[in-house]
Amino acid sequence: MSSSASATSRLSVMSMAASLPSVGGYSSAASSIYAKRNTTNILERHLNKTRGAEVSVNAFAFLFSEMLQYTQKRVNGIQDLERKLNELGYRVGIRALDLLVWRDKNSKRETRVLGMLYFIHTTVWKTMFGKQADSLEKSTENEDEYMISDNDPMVSRFISVPKDVSQLNCGAFMAGIVEAIMDGCQFPSRVTAHTVPIDGFPLRTTILIKLDREVLDREEQLK
Repeated sequence: MSSSASATSRLSVMSMAASLPSVGGYSSAASSIYAKRNTTNILERHLNKTRGAEVSVNAFAFLFSEMLQYTQKRVNGIQDLERKLNELGYRVGIRALDLLVWRDKNSKRETRVLGMLYFIHTTVWKTMFGKQADSLEKSTENEDEYMISDNDPMVSRFISVPKDVSQLNCGAFMAGIVEAIMDGCQFPSRVTAHTVPIDGFPLRTTILIKLDREVLDREEQLK
């Protein structure tokens, strides 16, 4: 394993306001009571029953950190780690798209690029991260590039990255989600994450979406 990969082993969750409960602390009696109260398999629940339900930030931060630490032990370098995070995000994005489409049966299929990007900027971001993304912009230099920015991405908020691997961007996970949704809606793209800090928002991340040529040709025909 390279020195960069070795350095990433020091990634850790920063201190959070509320401590997380220890799973190992449950007694057998408590476990028995818990099992009785939760007899319904989560896979058997109606998908609309949990619509609007929220997951605590602590739980999300803990799970994402565990996923990050699990992944970084099985890669060779920062680029490989970001690629793996992107792949994991892609798998999440495919399932998130299925759920969003199933729940909103009256929604129309987006056929234009801006409509699709606005759907991601608003609906997808709010569903996945509890708020809309902070900006949606079109590149002034390349007609096939668009940018969605998040000033305080949840995936980076509780991750401490050492200075010697400061180029690591956990936003690769978000980029994978966006790429999966774009592909699933027939807008094939290459999506990457970039840290673009500004005053007051050192973790600001921009998701760069580079559309395939076929998407631009179709967009031109629809004008």
